[in-house]
Amino acid sequence: MTEKPPGIVPGGFFVREGSMRILLINPNTSATVTDLVAGHVRAQLGDQVELRPVTGRFGARYIACRSAAAIAGHAALEALAEHEDGCDAVFLACFGDPGLFALRDIAQVPVIGMAEAACLEAAAGGPFGIVTGGAAWEPMLREFVSALGLTEHLAAIRTVAPRAAARSPAILTPRWTH
Repeated sequence: MTEKPPGIVPGGFFVREGSMRILLINPNTSATVTDLVAGHVRAQLGDQVELRPVTGRFGARYIACRSAAAIAGHAALEALAEHEDGCDAVFLACFGDPGLFALRDIAQVPVIGMAEAACLEAAAGGPFGIVTGGAAWEPMLREFVSALGLTEHLAAIRTVAPRAAARSPAILTPRWTH
C-alpha cells in the first residue's frame, strides 16, 4: 500500500502541518451531534489541526424543513461572527449545508460544507446518489446539488423516515433561546 504525502488526509484534502485551525460549525442545536462530527474529524486529522467545534445557539435540534434550514443558516452566520477570529478555515458540519453560500459571502477564510464536499467527492467518481432522512430534504437537496452544478451527476435521492425521536414536534420546531 502506498503512503499518502504528509498533509494529505482521507478525501484528498491538504492540511498544513501543526498550525491550522478549523472552525467546525454545526448549525443545529444538538451538542451531541457536534461532538460526534468533531470526533470523526479529529480521527481523520489527528493532531495536524486545532479543531474548534461550535453548536448553533438557536434553532432546531434536527433540521427537517426549509424553515429549520433557514434558521440554521442564521445560526451558522452567528457562530462564524463569534468564532472565526484566528481560524484558517470553516467546515459547515451539517448535511444540506444551511447557510453555506452566505457564510462564504462574509467569511475571511475558506468555507467548505459537509454536503458540498460529499457531493464533489462522489461526483468525481461518476454518478452518485443521496439517501437522507425526511421527505422534505429531497427537493432541498436537488436544489443544492443544482447550485453546485452537479445535477447531471446525481443519479437519485432516496428518503427514509427519520427515527421516532427525530420526528418529535419538540425537535422539529425551532426553539429560540434568546
